[in-house]
Amino acid sequence: MRQLANLFGVGAFALVGAAGFSQAMDFLPQFSGNSVDALKVVWLAAIAGAIMFAVASAMLMVRNRRRLEGTIAQLRQARASAVARIDRLENILETEDSLMLVWEGAERVPAVAGHLPESLNFPEGIDQLLEYEGWLETKSAEALRAYQDHLRTHGEPFRLTLCTTHGVYLEATGRTAGGAAVLRLRDLTGDRQANARLSEQNERLQHQLNGVRALLDALPGPAWQRDENGHLIWVNTAYLDAVEANTLSEVVGKGIELLDAKGRMKLSTLRDVRGIYSSPMPVVAAGERRVYQVTDVQSDIATAGLAQDISELERVQNELRRTLEFHTRTLDELQTAVAIYGADRRLKFHNAAYRSLWELDPALLESSPEEGAVLDAMRAARKLPEQADYRSWRAKHLESYQSLEAREFWWHLPDGRTLRVIANPHPQGGVTYIYENVTERLDLESRYNALIRVQGETLDHLSEAVAVFGSNGRLRLWNPAFAQIWQFSEPELQNEPHVSSLVEKCAHLLPDMDTWRELAGGVTGLTDSRTNLSGRMERVDGMIINYVTVPLPDGGTLLTFVNVTDTVNVERALMEKNEALEEADQLKNTFIQHVSYELRSPLTTIIGFAQLLSDQKFGDLSPKQAEYMQYILSSSSSLLAIINDILDLATVDAGIMELNVSDVDVAGTVAEAIAGLQDRLEESHIALNTHLPENIGTIRADERRLRQVLYNLISNAVRYSEEGGQVDVSCVRETDFVRFSVEDHGVGIPEELLHSVFSRFVGRGAAGSRHGVGLGLAIVKSFVELHGGTVDISSREGEGTTVTCTFPLEPKLLDLQAAE
Repeated sequence: MRQLANLFGVGAFALVGAAGFSQAMDFLPQFSGNSVDALKVVWLAAIAGAIMFAVASAMLMVRNRRRLEGTIAQLRQARASAVARIDRLENILETEDSLMLVWEGAERVPAVAGHLPESLNFPEGIDQLLEYEGWLETKSAEALRAYQDHLRTHGEPFRLTLCTTHGVYLEATGRTAGGAAVLRLRDLTGDRQANARLSEQNERLQHQLNGVRALLDALPGPAWQRDENGHLIWVNTAYLDAVEANTLSEVVGKGIELLDAKGRMKLSTLRDVRGIYSSPMPVVAAGERRVYQVTDVQSDIATAGLAQDISELERVQNELRRTLEFHTRTLDELQTAVAIYGADRRLKFHNAAYRSLWELDPALLESSPEEGAVLDAMRAARKLPEQADYRSWRAKHLESYQSLEAREFWWHLPDGRTLRVIANPHPQGGVTYIYENVTERLDLESRYNALIRVQGETLDHLSEAVAVFGSNGRLRLWNPAFAQIWQFSEPELQNEPHVSSLVEKCAHLLPDMDTWRELAGGVTGLTDSRTNLSGRMERVDGMIINYVTVPLPDGGTLLTFVNVTDTVNVERALMEKNEALEEADQLKNTFIQHVSYELRSPLTTIIGFAQLLSDQKFGDLSPKQAEYMQYILSSSSSLLAIINDILDLATVDAGIMELNVSDVDVAGTVAEAIAGLQDRLEESHIALNTHLPENIGTIRADERRLRQVLYNLISNAVRYSEEGGQVDVSCVRETDFVRFSVEDHGVGIPEELLHSVFSRFVGRGAAGSRHGVGLGLAIVKSFVELHGGTVDISSREGEGTTVTCTFPLEPKLLDLQAAE
């Protein structure tokens, strides 16, 4: 057709060219000469070419037309064949019960081909057909719609089985063809319908089996399934744990059994007529011996079993039996009489206290008598309360078997005893009776009430303020002193006020309410722990009060308040006086230290110049001058010794004295100390006796301080000895120490002054002698204690004094700073 149109176009072009040529010839007469002839030739040639082109075009057109007519004939024949083929395909589709839905591109309504049997009650209209939920089961409709959407969007084919609401099965097949989505619905008839049903049933059963196995997997007890030959084909997770296996295939492949051979033999031989075995069985699971309730069911072709761990149940049952036995023994040991009657009103249990209380015939009690017979026996023995109408009383008493609540009776027996009887009905029938002898309790209550009254009177007359608060924080008990000390009126306290309201009323008496809030917290239990609180508070009116809180066992709190204003004032006065005395003592020591240091330097100068003046190298002195110079030297030496003693004590007090410890010859040191006092001994005509063993040996000590101790002791003994008396110096060596003793036979020391002899500046002059400075024994005590030793003194007035110093063989140096 395209070539024919081209030929028509060429012919038309030729005709237009010829017409234009004829018009051009009409203008030629306007030209003249040779030029006119040339143009004619050109035009003639052009016309001849156009004619020849037109003829050629016409011949080509004729030839193309013949060819096109043949092509048209072939297309008509192909169309007829295609129509025939479509008719045949449609006929084939009509012969099969199937329906096809075809979607071209994105069109919403598909083309429909084929049909389904009318017996299927298939929707007739296309709209009803596409509403799958109207004629398919919900699950099938949802699946078909999902697969159809996936086919149209992604072109993915599918095949599935559908079920209609009438129970008819259809096969749905989806695929793409030539850009169209095709859905084919086909009826499954005959064997295919049965296969589809069986397939669905198999799938449903498989789901059920999976659900059952999932349930068994969740059970804590082992479960298993065996085939007809008794081989394991499935076990749950608990079974794997019990046999300590990892996978099901491992258990099935190796045949790992939970039950031993004896247990499996029981399963096969001890089944009942229904093929069921159920009994407890000991099993070793996960390496631990436990008791399982094994249930195994046998069917025609397989068996299945389940084991439930009842070890705890067995333990609880055994424990329950032991508990019941224990309770029976416990009830038998109770002092309260207990009797248990069953639903048939017969005695099932009674304890020893019951037999002792009623003193009934043991043969009667052992025969499980009815309660009516027991009551009759008690009445005959005059052990029941006296009743004017016994029958009515007995019938009313036996109504406890029909009661829903426990009943209480008070029996006043003829022998003077009072019993509290509790009848507690059992939900399953029967009654438990408890007979409590309250005779003594009533007597104790009476005494208790009398005692409470006495205690109340005592509490009211206490000088201490007492208040008891309950666990709810309200005032339960108080005495007049409490109201007086806190200025409460009696009506305010009688209504059991809360502790918080009392705190508010006391606010004007205290500058700080923290103490009262702490007490309130202890009363109400808002603190972390309920413990005893004690302390002291000072009020704005000058009153000082000591308080104590005591938590009570019932959850309450006891508060006591004591007015200690006078005691505190006296205590404060004493403390102020003591501080003043300590300050004065400190000032004294400071003064002495300063004076000692200030005196030592000029005194040393005086002694030096006195010694120079007494030396004959610097000139002779008159006898009188020499005598005076000796007095100066003697007094200066005594004063220097006193100053040195004071400085030594100050050094000890400061904690800076250090001992120069070395091996000290005891006998030599004693001799040196005596030599320093030889003049005084001769002057006083006092005999000095030494008692030193030959093997006294040496000790580790500061030789200078040891000599100073001995010098002071002997000097002190000489001072307090009478002229012509004697002083004894003794030394004894023991395993770990050496003991020095200096004894005089002078005036002695009164017993009331013995405790102060080691104090500083405390001295007592002997008869006819001057008063000492009072530093000798203080220095002795300090130096001995520096060595880790001890000093003891004993004296009797008129008989003399003995001072004993004990030095360890190896000095135990004291931490002087710590001692201070």
